[in-house]
Amino acid sequence: MDDLATDDATFPPPGVSRRSFIALAATLGATGAIAALTGCMATDGSNGVGLKVYASFYALYDLTQKVAGDLFDVQVLVPNGTEPHEWEPTTTDIAALEEADVLILNGVQMETWSDDLVSSLANDKLTVVVASDGITLLDSPDADGGQAYDPHVWLAPRNAQQEMATIAQALSRVDSGDAAVYEANRASYDDDFDALDGAFSAQLAACSKHDIVAAHEAYGYLCNAYGLTQMGIEGLEADAEPDPARMVQIEEYVGENHVTTIFFEDLVSPKVAQAIASDTGATTATINPLEGLTDAQVAAGDDYFSVMYDNLSTLVEALA
Repeated sequence: MDDLATDDATFPPPGVSRRSFIALAATLGATGAIAALTGCMATDGSNGVGLKVYASFYALYDLTQKVAGDLFDVQVLVPNGTEPHEWEPTTTDIAALEEADVLILNGVQMETWSDDLVSSLANDKLTVVVASDGITLLDSPDADGGQAYDPHVWLAPRNAQQEMATIAQALSRVDSGDAAVYEANRASYDDDFDALDGAFSAQLAACSKHDIVAAHEAYGYLCNAYGLTQMGIEGLEADAEPDPARMVQIEEYVGENHVTTIFFEDLVSPKVAQAIASDTGATTATINPLEGLTDAQVAAGDDYFSVMYDNLSTLVEALA
């Protein structure tokens, strides 16, 4: 298994999305784009067709599907509506990965099951991509006081942009004939990342408060990027519950920092957040760490960008 860190032409050519074609055409000019893409397809008969690509959970799935475009469909391992921190692969998932070409992971122990699973596979063609490779990680001491790192890198838009680039590079190596398509698809989202980062920077800088209390410590990279400070009700795992001493500490933090909103997540029970809010006079609000979507979000066609803008609106309202 490979481990990667990091005029007669049809318009658009078969297997290439119109968005991908237009993005590349803007760079090369229409004639050059047609030549480049049809040339790629001439050298690689697969054109991505038949590639079996799996992503561990929603955020990685969405970034990967955006890079793949219309060439193939990406499959996600952790189903929507499932909290991924404690998810374990089923025998069906393992059998699917035995036939897969690429497995996209976030890394940083977000997928606690990945090392054992990958080492157990007999699939010699599988390329494992760790999308967070190259990103500067934030320290997060583990429960035993040892060294650990925060895996939630994708919640800072510039980190998600870097993860998308790593995914595009990996797919280009696996399917070199379509490298120009993957790069064009990736580049077509640069403006979206610029706009999202700019919106977070401007709107959060204008807020009068900068302290948040959330269900778990998923927002360190986001807070670090935009001048916020987080207090997690629990640590990196979303489904743990605080002991009484921790509850007292959180409630004191809420009072001392004039926190008016306690954030919880759709995939995690809100009862602890509601208890803290009740004890302190705060309200509660939902924020989504993009570890999975709700059924309503799936039905609405939400994606990384729409959910992040929703998160931004929620934060601004709470911190105004």
